[in-house]
Amino acid sequence: MIKIVAKFSEIADGFEARYASAIVSDNPPAVKHYFIDEAGDGTLFDKQGRVLIGTEGCSKLFMIGLADIDNAPAIKADFDALRAQVISDPFLKKLRQFKPERKETSVYFHATVDPVEVRWEVYKILLRHEFRFTAVIKSKQVVLDYVKSRNQQDKSYWYHEDELYDFILRRLLKERLHQHDAYRVTFAIRGNKKRSAEFRAAIEHSRAAFLREKQISSLSAVEVVPAYSRDEAGLQVVDYCLWALQRVCEKPDEAGCDRYLNPLWEAGKISLVVDCDDTTKASYGEYYTKKKPLLAAAFKNRG
Repeated sequence: MIKIVAKFSEIADGFEARYASAIVSDNPPAVKHYFIDEAGDGTLFDKQGRVLIGTEGCSKLFMIGLADIDNAPAIKADFDALRAQVISDPFLKKLRQFKPERKETSVYFHATVDPVEVRWEVYKILLRHEFRFTAVIKSKQVVLDYVKSRNQQDKSYWYHEDELYDFILRRLLKERLHQHDAYRVTFAIRGNKKRSAEFRAAIEHSRAAFLREKQISSLSAVEVVPAYSRDEAGLQVVDYCLWALQRVCEKPDEAGCDRYLNPLWEAGKISLVVDCDDTTKASYGEYYTKKKPLLAAAFKNRG
């Protein structure tokens, strides 16, 4: 017996409308689980139109990461066990991050705010589990140059940070949505904006472009799930990987900036990092893998 299990919903305005039904047997489909989060921000200007890139609280880079995780519940179990342990630790339990009203380390792991003692333990858990992390990095200075050039040609053009997010997302997913029966893509909600329709549109736009380029077809079903990091261990994995990567890219001159990233490379947890704007060798950017890991030197003197 054959049955239809999924259909893409409408694609947002501005993207090619395309519908697909996934036809599979009665056996459960092989579902690929992706978790997606971001680091940095897409902000270029303040409310007065002044450039903010590189100033206090505004990143030089924007990146989106994806973790391909086989067994997220197993990671969650280890995270829960670690949280129970550190909450009762007499040396840690009185730290501000553990106050219930703050809803930080006592609720979920977030590399930016977690105490260093907890951070080390989270990274040790990551090294014990199977997952594959990929990230795409974009320089905001390059984006600013594009925006200025675009404004000269079209005075009505108005930059919005969602534009940058969707561009990187399409590149990240370009070759990742056609080989398996089904995909469950869980993405971190940004602030109070779920942007589910736009996220789905970017996904389908990326897949459609890849299928046209390769002249192939795919009936894979895709489920898009917005979620808060506190509710998904997989998103916390991505957050920790992005934090380690961001330290190297944003602060390459800082001693020890790679102390968290290097073990992830060495353990094979990072599959690929794409630097879109290092076009010294190829127009599509520089690709880093375990055999050629991204090092701090690559981002020194980048401005």
